[in-house]
Amino acid sequence: MNNRFIVGIDLGTSNSVVALCDFEVGTEATIAPVTQILGPNKMGEKDTLPSALYLPHADEFPAEAVTLPWQGETAQSSPIIGHFAREHGALVPDRLVVSAKSWLSNAHIDPKKPILPWRSEIAGIHLSPLACSTQILQALRSGFLHARSLEKSTFDLANSQVVLTVPASFDEVARNLTAQAAEEAGLGQVILLEEPQAAFYAWMDQAGKEWRSQVRPGDCILVADVGGGTADFSLIAVAEQGGELMLERISVGEHLLLGGDNMDLALTYALSGKLEAQGKSLDGWQFLALMHAASKAKVRLFEEEDLEDIPLAIPSRGASLFAKSMTVKLDRALLTEVIVEGFFPKVKVTDLPVEDAKGGLHEFGLPYASDPVISKQLARFLTRSLATVRSNPALAALIPTTSLRDTFLAPTAVLFNGGVFKAGPLRQRILDLLSGWGGGEVRLLQGFQPDLAVAKGAAVYGQYRQTGKGMRIKAGTARSYYVGLESSMPAVPGFRPPVKALCVVPQGMEEGSQHLVLEKEFGLVTGKTVHFRFFSSDIRGGDAPGVIVPNAERELDENHTLEITIPQLLDLAVGQVVPVRINALVTELGILELWMHHANSAQKWKIELQVRTE
Repeated sequence: MNNRFIVGIDLGTSNSVVALCDFEVGTEATIAPVTQILGPNKMGEKDTLPSALYLPHADEFPAEAVTLPWQGETAQSSPIIGHFAREHGALVPDRLVVSAKSWLSNAHIDPKKPILPWRSEIAGIHLSPLACSTQILQALRSGFLHARSLEKSTFDLANSQVVLTVPASFDEVARNLTAQAAEEAGLGQVILLEEPQAAFYAWMDQAGKEWRSQVRPGDCILVADVGGGTADFSLIAVAEQGGELMLERISVGEHLLLGGDNMDLALTYALSGKLEAQGKSLDGWQFLALMHAASKAKVRLFEEEDLEDIPLAIPSRGASLFAKSMTVKLDRALLTEVIVEGFFPKVKVTDLPVEDAKGGLHEFGLPYASDPVISKQLARFLTRSLATVRSNPALAALIPTTSLRDTFLAPTAVLFNGGVFKAGPLRQRILDLLSGWGGGEVRLLQGFQPDLAVAKGAAVYGQYRQTGKGMRIKAGTARSYYVGLESSMPAVPGFRPPVKALCVVPQGMEEGSQHLVLEKEFGLVTGKTVHFRFFSSDIRGGDAPGVIVPNAERELDENHTLEITIPQLLDLAVGQVVPVRINALVTELGILELWMHHANSAQKWKIELQVRTE
């Protein structure tokens, strides 16, 4: 059955967006406004919903001042979400939740436990990362529906397909949690799509038929996506098959918590240093106010090339607000020094990010990128991409030898995405870096839309799926997945055998496909609690299902551990090991499932890829 509506949702780290395609109106994907709180007693529609939740004190606002039409009596116990939450929450940070999406991919915490706002000592207000993501999606859904009703526009969620984007770097646990949040938010079963792919679909749609004239067989296209909180890189190969163009996503980067927020913080430290040199100091509240002002000034200076500086006023709280105000100028020279040369310096492609310091004790929190130099992070991505392609002959066949350098994979074209790349000097610096590394011109794909492309591209992708028209990017899983194996060998005193790992999902396994490891049987412990260790790799694209990696801890990235009790079979003792074959499948919605099939009966067990929940 075909749906009348396709809804594309960008659940962003900093901002979330909804796009809509109504087949009765046409095939164009348009951004849909979202109703939200803009201030006390002020409600309105905006194209973006900041992914920020503010948890107000019960007596902070009159209930009617922050109540949305669909909330009713639940408003007082509900977070404020959106523009006002972000603006007001910056002044009360221990009641503000931001970057909830990034916590979904943190392997060191249980995303179903109430831990946010992080480091807040206020009792009774904390929410889990999963609950925060669910509430943001609920706010998007309800705000979108209300805005549609104000326009007297028809919409039926039951006659809609929702495409929800996730970072390409998300592992399967984070993807599954995102899908769960969407279902709990009332969006039903959603299709998951990688954000860089969505940006590319939006670019193809924007360019129309002309997109084919901007690319050619043999192209290796870098999608560089740097937003407020994250940096995400992907490579898409353009090949020719039967005289027709073919697109395939060949590599994705690591999940980097590095973006515009880091840049705003760096500017604020530089500006506060100027004030300290004048004998002036900032309290915590003033520092936040300066960061907010510096962020806005940064955007203006990048956009208005004739401006040389912008004065920033930093107020104080209290009755003598204006008397105690301080001013400092953000000038173009400081902007260039801190942002362009600090985050995007000209480095060699062999200059890779500095590894974490080896201190024995670390402050726990989000795993922010230890090296903030985006130029080096990009060099690392292209270096690892070469290893990925070389490990898989099918991928290597798509790439011309001119792109396969000694140490890295050289892109031939770039598509930019994310708010950071609104700044022309930052786009140009990336192009200069790539051209210098590769020794030739790297083309800019014209017509990118940094803020809204991901939501639009999600809706476009949904159209392609439903109508069968338009070129789809061949992608599948972004990495290969493995499950740990206990070694079958005699015990030796003082020696711990290395952990082996079985490949169950090859890199690039597509939606709607499955792999049954027929060649081998494995022993599954039943009737008692056991634990499974899950591993992955984004540089072993040549591993097929059934391949055993002899030393998983050395060769692979460990993602998660699951403790589970496998029900025992009738007439078998507790702890009995039974022979099983392993079957992995990726559903049409993009969800990975792992099944253990009993070799001697029809019994099977589903093993969920999730974090430990003990």
